[in-house]
Amino acid sequence: MNHEEVAKRVAKALGDDNVITAAHCATRLRLIVKDRDSIDQQALDNDPDLKGTFDSNGQFQIIVGPGDVNKVYDYYVSQTGVKTATPEELKELAAQQGKKKNPIMAMVQVLSDIFVPLIPAMTAGGLLMALNNILTGKDLFGPQSLVQMFPQIKDAADMINLMSSAPFAFLPILIGYTATKRFGGSEILGAVAGMILVMPALVNGNDVASVVAAGKMPAWDIFGLHIAQAGYQGQVLPVIGVAFILANIEKFFHKHLKGAIDFTFTPMFAIIITGFLTFTVVGPVLRTLSNGLTDGLVTLYQTLGFLGMGIFGSVYSAIVVTGLHQSFPAIETTLLADITKTGGDFIFPIAAVSNVAQGAAAFAVFFLAKKDEKLRALSSSAGASAMLGITEPAMFGVNLKYKFPFFIALGSAGIAGLVIGLFHVLSSSLGPAGVIGFIAIPAAKWVGFFISIALAFVLAFSITYLYGKRHRFGNDAITNEAPVRYEPKSGDVVVAAPVDGRVDRLSSVDDPVFSSGAMGKGVAIMPEAGQVFAPVNGTVTVVYPTGHAYGLLGDDGVEILIHIGVDTVSMNGDGFETVVTQNQHVRAGEVLGTFDTTKIKAAGLDEHVMVIVTNTAQYHDVQQIANQSVTAGDPLLAAQKESIA
Repeated sequence: MNHEEVAKRVAKALGDDNVITAAHCATRLRLIVKDRDSIDQQALDNDPDLKGTFDSNGQFQIIVGPGDVNKVYDYYVSQTGVKTATPEELKELAAQQGKKKNPIMAMVQVLSDIFVPLIPAMTAGGLLMALNNILTGKDLFGPQSLVQMFPQIKDAADMINLMSSAPFAFLPILIGYTATKRFGGSEILGAVAGMILVMPALVNGNDVASVVAAGKMPAWDIFGLHIAQAGYQGQVLPVIGVAFILANIEKFFHKHLKGAIDFTFTPMFAIIITGFLTFTVVGPVLRTLSNGLTDGLVTLYQTLGFLGMGIFGSVYSAIVVTGLHQSFPAIETTLLADITKTGGDFIFPIAAVSNVAQGAAAFAVFFLAKKDEKLRALSSSAGASAMLGITEPAMFGVNLKYKFPFFIALGSAGIAGLVIGLFHVLSSSLGPAGVIGFIAIPAAKWVGFFISIALAFVLAFSITYLYGKRHRFGNDAITNEAPVRYEPKSGDVVVAAPVDGRVDRLSSVDDPVFSSGAMGKGVAIMPEAGQVFAPVNGTVTVVYPTGHAYGLLGDDGVEILIHIGVDTVSMNGDGFETVVTQNQHVRAGEVLGTFDTTKIKAAGLDEHVMVIVTNTAQYHDVQQIANQSVTAGDPLLAAQKESIA
């Protein structure tokens, strides 16, 4: 390969002044471009020295190959003068660019970061709440509830109700912790701010409206300023706003105060300033925003009828993302208090079909994610929770993370909402907003309710599954069955396993450079230990300073790439150590370096070790000869020497 000429061709195809920043990893050029459409894609696709291109996480990536990419990169930089960056810096810049281009998804990501850590608490509380509803709900097993039929279980039901209420009663504390951490502040101070908002001395947030209406709201008189002593139980947006302010105030004082003064006074200043702003400005403003949303929903239903229900259904889960749905119980209580006039609660059935749609989408992800046991476990439990009325685990843990399940569920809930409106389904009480929500619906409206629930489930599940299958989400076409084992023949070049672990198909790796076979044929190994050994006798051709990849040229001519983890170049060598140098001759079984799988996992990256014969085209074929579990040194691949030509 003439690296200088390749760099010139790449520069021409990318266009003048179109690349903002450039970096490279072990196999590819990583670029942030201004205009993707202005790139001469055909020129890149037809270039004999390039192995392909793709877009990923805001980066345009050009696959060059190990040992060549760094040389092409150096020539490209010298020819164009483009700004350079480390892969980690490029990743951060790509994320910033993405936020600028799509503020809605950036906001969704922030909310996801805040709520995902809360999923265990919400799941536990939601399932306990569903269990309590089963024990205390009337008309579920007859005219009496189970507690009424079996009085001896009443205290057990009361205890379950107490435990189920805890995560939601003290939700501001939990959100204060995770949100402040997300915004770069002290999570402990965030929890304290959340505690302040739910102190028993304040008027309970659920009673604020009625207390204000009665003119009995107590207030602090501070320098002539009357500040309402209102609590924020059940609120989400005010807590997130408080966490943002707290984190930034804390960072300000950390920057301007030093040593013992910083350690002593910054927490106090951060809390007192944040608390004052909360009760005077942030809380009242965001509470008003919630009330405005409430009034808008009532107007929507009263004015547009079934069309309004369809619109409400299509946005309900999006409202849940913001946390503004926490204000709905106040509306529902009002609707139910005057049921002879209102006919019932229109919010509850919409919540039920929306939750079922999100749960169905999560279940579809379960069936798509055949290779990812962690995702399968999360999506199945989250889907079950959503079916019973608690949808945050499904939305924040699964659907929003992959985007398409969430938006498909929104559309499905919108269609189901139209049907709810056509059948005039209203609830006569509050209950679990899920598949067992019929206990809150008058029996005369059960048919319409069940049709809507079934429609929401079928649409969300089937469309999510078909879309994911078409776009190969989770590599659904790849199964984990053991391949037919190939027996090496005389003359085959045998490559040994460089690490201990479980052998997976290369196509199952979530990186198109590897899964597509663009770099050559090979396998992926889920490592069980942190040492990597030479798989053949040969020369080390590539050693990256980050220690995440090695290139070797075997004495018999086989070229091998060992790549530890996916996108681990972004770790900048943290957790990796190399003990060989470029051009060093090694023998099979000799240690090349070490890596720390716990740090790779902590970085949220896939720790698979890819073993690829990069000059596959020079062989008749490359076959896997190992079983699904190998020890370093076991035969792994066989390169058949019979030439294609």
